[in-house]
Amino acid sequence: MLALRILGAAFALVLLAVSFIRYRRRAVSRLNLIISWGVGLGILVLSVAPIVFNPLFNLFDFQSGGGRRLIATALFGLLVVFVLLVRNMSYTDQNERSIRLLVEALALQTFENETRRLGERLPTGPSIVTISPAYNEAENVAAVIHAIPEEIDGYSVIPIVVDDASEDGTGDVARGAGAIVVRNPIRRGGGLALRVGYEVAAKLNADVVVSIDADGQHVPEEMPVLVKPVLDGEADMVNGSRLLGEFESESVVRHIGVHFFSWMVSIMTGQRITDPSSGYRATRADILKKFVLTQDQFWTSELLIEGLRHRSHIVEVPITIRARTGGESKKPAAVKYGWRFSKAIVQTWLR
Repeated sequence: MLALRILGAAFALVLLAVSFIRYRRRAVSRLNLIISWGVGLGILVLSVAPIVFNPLFNLFDFQSGGGRRLIATALFGLLVVFVLLVRNMSYTDQNERSIRLLVEALALQTFENETRRLGERLPTGPSIVTISPAYNEAENVAAVIHAIPEEIDGYSVIPIVVDDASEDGTGDVARGAGAIVVRNPIRRGGGLALRVGYEVAAKLNADVVVSIDADGQHVPEEMPVLVKPVLDGEADMVNGSRLLGEFESESVVRHIGVHFFSWMVSIMTGQRITDPSSGYRATRADILKKFVLTQDQFWTSELLIEGLRHRSHIVEVPITIRARTGGESKKPAAVKYGWRFSKAIVQTWLR
């Protein structure tokens, strides 16, 4: 017990010293210094003169002997750690949200510059807006833009590329191919890029919004099939499914993952979804305003679950997934991708 008290006192002194030094260097706020010193002094007093805490132990009927007060100390310590953890999570969420909103606002400013550049050349009337999040896709994005139909069933098709802080001139290539380019100031992921695209689509008064990858794996010529159920009033959202259509060879692990996530989302939402990781989708623009979208990376499942949460009518149509023709995949390793995608599904479902 003496060794434990000595260890506790040493830890408390180190905590007091480190927190003070960090405060002097302006690395922590005064509030964090007060909290750190409060915890440190509490541990120090408990280690040097535990008798001071006897009234607290007696209040909860923790009598001395048998290690009961040691257990009580551990319980009180866990409670303090839990409170501090919740406080830290709250601050982290607030900071994440602030950064997210700042990046989105700065990206939308680039759209204002685009509208001034285009002037009266912006299409008017009924429109379908395509959104392609892109990071370092200079090799592929032009071919995707050129293959997108200019008009579908009387609706003008407006291609938007959201450049996620690319370093290879993706934005310039996309603009040269005829797309409206919006650029994020820092890389945040396809989910945030897509949300920026949705904001742009709203400003353009789009009727239908289509998400399509900029890497060439989706087939733009299949877009009329994708949007038809929405245009005909038969669906609020259409999910393109490779399992209903065709896909070129992929790793066994990823193929198993598609089936696993299909089962997972279907069980959690109560609706059969064959390809929740597909990024090729058509959605009525007006229902997007109701969705709460927060995922910066693994957004494909979030959009589906949000749609089902709002009782949107979702159907699937067969699509083709082609192998990437150039550049490198931005997806992490299969295991890491699977873990993060699963976490995104659960987080969205628990909201």
